[in-house]
Amino acid sequence: MRVMGVDPGLTRCGLGAVEGRPGAPLTLVAVGVVRTGADEELGSRLVGIEAGIEKWLDDVRPDAVAVERVFSQHNVRTVMGTAQAAGIAVLCAARRGLPVALHTPSEVKAAITGSGTADKKQIGAMVTRLLRLAEMPRPADAADALALAICHVWRGGAQHRLAAALAKATRKGSGP
Repeated sequence: MRVMGVDPGLTRCGLGAVEGRPGAPLTLVAVGVVRTGADEELGSRLVGIEAGIEKWLDDVRPDAVAVERVFSQHNVRTVMGTAQAAGIAVLCAARRGLPVALHTPSEVKAAITGSGTADKKQIGAMVTRLLRLAEMPRPADAADALALAICHVWRGGAQHRLAAALAKATRKGSGP
């Protein structure tokens, strides 16, 4: 299963893709960020994020997309921008008919490090180790996107296969 993870943000939207299955070694497919300028208008920034994600979807060709679930933060402005970028990622994947999963930061941290309160350095170190990389992916947004993809391979893949099988069985049972 090939999964593209998205760590949403307006200034830096982390993107990472891995291939693998639960219980087997994972392989890095790609990692990077889409950047927009803080001085750009919101609409231009969202268009830039959309274009970057669309290019990634074309290049990586994932089976599923995992996006960080936006949670309440004290800074409303930050959470709004993050939510807008997350919405763009969901839209781009849905437009292509790709399954989309939302994972909370604590869920990802627990899946990757064993602790739902792990810090960025711990996440980066475990991503580096799990993917057998020579160095930690930078910036942290890119490592977080890989962590989302890994989390989904380990936790979300089975859920999506079950949902797809159920949907297929339901369609067969509702025919003429």
